[in-house]
Amino acid sequence: MTSCSNVLLTFAVMFRIKKSLGQHFLKDDTVIQKIVEALKEAPFANLLEVGPGGGALTRQLVKIPGINFKAVELDDEKTEYLVKTWPELKDKIIGESFLDIDAPFDEPFTVIGNFPYNISTQILFKVLDWKDKVPVVIGMFQKEVAQRAASDEGSKVYGVLSVLIQAFYDVEYLFDVSNQSFNPPPKVQSGVIRLKRKTTELPVKSDRAFRVLVKTAFNQRRKTLRNAVKSLFTAEILKDEIFNKRAEALSVEDFAELTFKMS
Repeated sequence: MTSCSNVLLTFAVMFRIKKSLGQHFLKDDTVIQKIVEALKEAPFANLLEVGPGGGALTRQLVKIPGINFKAVELDDEKTEYLVKTWPELKDKIIGESFLDIDAPFDEPFTVIGNFPYNISTQILFKVLDWKDKVPVVIGMFQKEVAQRAASDEGSKVYGVLSVLIQAFYDVEYLFDVSNQSFNPPPKVQSGVIRLKRKTTELPVKSDRAFRVLVKTAFNQRRKTLRNAVKSLFTAEILKDEIFNKRAEALSVEDFAELTFKMS
């Protein structure tokens, strides 16, 4: 039995797995090692783990020398277990929902986690709020969400999440993860993606204008852009041929350029 399996067996005896919190604990050592290797490809000083749960990934992260590590765990039972198992985590676990916390470091920090699937899209939008502080994100998501984040224009899964994330991050789909790599196995497959902050800022009229345009365009994605976003542009601007297209045909750069023409 592997050391990871030992951790999970001990954990299973001590605590209930709470499906209401989207808890599916990673148990595959090969997957864990691949995630840690991907993490180490870029240097970092501060690291935030989201949803450590039973500590399968945490036990590798706390071994990384010379970093400032913190974790966010909403479940008090899991926090108690983590601190008992790894005493060095005392005072380093934030006992709140990731969606409710302020940035945990004053300096830039990397985000990593086997993210709860029930809030995974919201987690990515939260990262966008911190985009000037978060240069890298490596995370396990429901495969559908991971594919949406990484998809290009023209794809059926290309949408609001794709555009808003890719405006600020290069997104790389790293690998698939079988549902058998978890305890309990989720009903869906999973995927690991890496976000790297773009070095060149994409010019937009404003972050707000960009979000409004993208969300409005995809809200009626079966319509041509002219019909979907007509409330945001003058009649003269709407004559441009680009408005003959549907939202899914526009690149991230196309959306950014259009913000400067919004009324």
